[in-house]
Amino acid sequence: MQIRYLLALCLLPQYVFAQAPNVEEELPQLCIVEPPVSRSFSDREKLSGIKDTDIVIISDDSSASFENKAHFRGDVSFSQGTRHIAADEAILDQRKQQLNANGNLIFKDEQFTITADSLQAQMSSSSANLEGAEYWLNGQQIHGDAKRLQITSDNNLILSGTNFTTCPPGDESWLLEADMIKIDSEEEWGEIWNAKLRIADVPVLYIPYMTIPVSDKRKSGFLFPAFSTSTTNGLQFSVPYYWNIAPEYDLSFTPDIMSSRGIFTKTEFRYLAGEQQNGQMNVEYLGSDRKLFNNPDRYLYHWSHQGALNDNWRVRANYTDVSDNNYFNDLNSDVNRSTDNQLSRIGEASYFEQNWDFNMRVQDIKVLGEDELPYQVMPQLNFNYRQTDFFNSIDFKFNSELTNFRHQQDGYSTATRLHMVPSLTLPIQGPAGSLTSEVKLMQTQYWQQLIDLDTDYDESVSRTIPQVRVLGQINFERPTTMFDSLSKQTLEPQFQYLYVGYEDQTNIGIYDTAQLQEDYFGLFRDRRYSGLDRIADANQLTLGFTTRFFDELNFEKFKFSLGQTLYFDESKVLSENQRLQETESTSILAAELDAQLYKDWFISGSVQHDTENGKNKKNEVTLDFRPSNDKLLQFSYRYVPDLLNTNTNDRVSISQAGLRTSWPISDDLYFVGNWYYDLNESRSVETYTGVQYESCCWALRLSYHYRIKTNYDDDLSQSIDGREEFDKGIYLNFVIKGLGGSGPLGVEDMLNEGLFNYRKPLYLRN
Repeated sequence: MQIRYLLALCLLPQYVFAQAPNVEEELPQLCIVEPPVSRSFSDREKLSGIKDTDIVIISDDSSASFENKAHFRGDVSFSQGTRHIAADEAILDQRKQQLNANGNLIFKDEQFTITADSLQAQMSSSSANLEGAEYWLNGQQIHGDAKRLQITSDNNLILSGTNFTTCPPGDESWLLEADMIKIDSEEEWGEIWNAKLRIADVPVLYIPYMTIPVSDKRKSGFLFPAFSTSTTNGLQFSVPYYWNIAPEYDLSFTPDIMSSRGIFTKTEFRYLAGEQQNGQMNVEYLGSDRKLFNNPDRYLYHWSHQGALNDNWRVRANYTDVSDNNYFNDLNSDVNRSTDNQLSRIGEASYFEQNWDFNMRVQDIKVLGEDELPYQVMPQLNFNYRQTDFFNSIDFKFNSELTNFRHQQDGYSTATRLHMVPSLTLPIQGPAGSLTSEVKLMQTQYWQQLIDLDTDYDESVSRTIPQVRVLGQINFERPTTMFDSLSKQTLEPQFQYLYVGYEDQTNIGIYDTAQLQEDYFGLFRDRRYSGLDRIADANQLTLGFTTRFFDELNFEKFKFSLGQTLYFDESKVLSENQRLQETESTSILAAELDAQLYKDWFISGSVQHDTENGKNKKNEVTLDFRPSNDKLLQFSYRYVPDLLNTNTNDRVSISQAGLRTSWPISDDLYFVGNWYYDLNESRSVETYTGVQYESCCWALRLSYHYRIKTNYDDDLSQSIDGREEFDKGIYLNFVIKGLGGSGPLGVEDMLNEGLFNYRKPLYLRN
């Protein structure tokens, strides 16, 4: 059982190179505090021919003496450029270049608006002092009071005896008081001395000195600490530190002290390499994990890089490694989630021209919890050439690949594969439909370095396979009625004839090949396997159709697709290969549906039916009730009766039902709930319930999470207290808006919590 309380107060901007979003872009317009305005501000806009350097004075009454004081009364307005001063009364001392104003005083420029009891301004130095001031940052929530506010000659702002909040006037849910705040207009940072944070008028935190951003600029410093407690990690305390090394480099370092495990440190370094390249490096380390036997060291290394070298070259790299299979299950990593079980390592460089491209790639995939390691691609070279309208509207393509497969473990064969595919395509397209004819010749050469000489594989294999494909579609359309409303119906019959020649491939090892799943769109593929180690022969015809209904505004209200493949000849490649065995005269009958049933009710689903055995191989259905963008009620069901468990090679069945909802209880209070139930095991596999309150100036979330915990068998899998099959916890998150880049919690991320993402509950990894 886990109970966690998180205080999220960020006094520095988030670690991003892009410009941080403005407060007004994140919050409803009703949250923006509008400062007072004076009608005299608009009077200057009516004047023409005024330069920004000119001083414009407007008043109801004035009196002046030569080279002495001028006295203005009645709705007085002083303007110069973007600065405006409005008052009931003002005195201008021309000899001292000094302005005194009082009575309904308003000072405004592009960044802020200030009201005050009195103002004394020195026009020669562009400085001013205001007593008894209230201020607002224009277009934002931030506002506050100050006993004295000083605008310096270099346009800095100094506030004495001050406070600020993002709450609406009259609602002081939180308030930050300070002896002094200095805002540097050039550095765009604020310094605060002797700050005291009040929540519901109760002082909860004292900070002698801190800095806050007033723009998107970054600065080195400590972030606010995070506190939590749990039965697995014990008492946790972390204080992140952000180092703004240079405009193109930054680093964050977070020591996380866990009383049950030890000190867990997380370091993230990010960089920009010119204008078109960027990357980051992560190092995470937990020394001598006291929660596990033998107190092992646990770590993570991660590096990613991507970008363009010039107009033609692109590069990409990604590498991640962890100390053990259960690293993401036990520790809160900044790189991967606990549901990720594959670590991809890839290095890639590509060159692009108009008619051709070239790619170099190395790749390794580490599958957590798998004893059998996949082959590494070390390296792979791809060359592709294309020429449209090569001859009499015929397009020509040439694709080639040279791949070297290596294995990290001894006792495995290795191989080099050369694959070349020239093709001719004749596309015919029009409003009534399309017809595409294609001819390919697939030539493959293998050089296999065999470990076991008794194997049926050959050291050198040459494979030549022709392919002919004809794909056509016809578009029919007619006016009709649906639910007593005028609508438009389409009927889109589709067919594909596919011929692929046969060649014995039992003398070739399997290095990167797996069978593809079947669905309606998969029926119209020209292959049945990923990779190239097995190319299934085919003599088949696929028939299918899609029908749609559109309303008067041309919105799709209904879509249904149905299709099946007829095999004229049984595939010899499939029957010869024991690992990929399949003997059928027809494919599954695949159907898919997406429809708006009635007003706010929507349904989507798919069925894959084995017509030869009279059994369904896969059923999926979701029923949504969506009366508005912020309201959702979703029911889902998934059934797979015969699924191969790749870890044990056993056949298993899946029968799961789910319920998901997001519903506003009031304008500020939201409820989110997810629940998924295993009908075979008669148990819940995941439950998530969350309640969130969000006002203009703060947000609070209380949530409960219960889900299956993935535990892999490895050297570190045995815990002192034993590993639980389920992970459950209660979480409390509290955010004060306006103290940095934390922002609102949001409801959408609660919908995406857990194993199942919103609208995709049926695609749980097999």
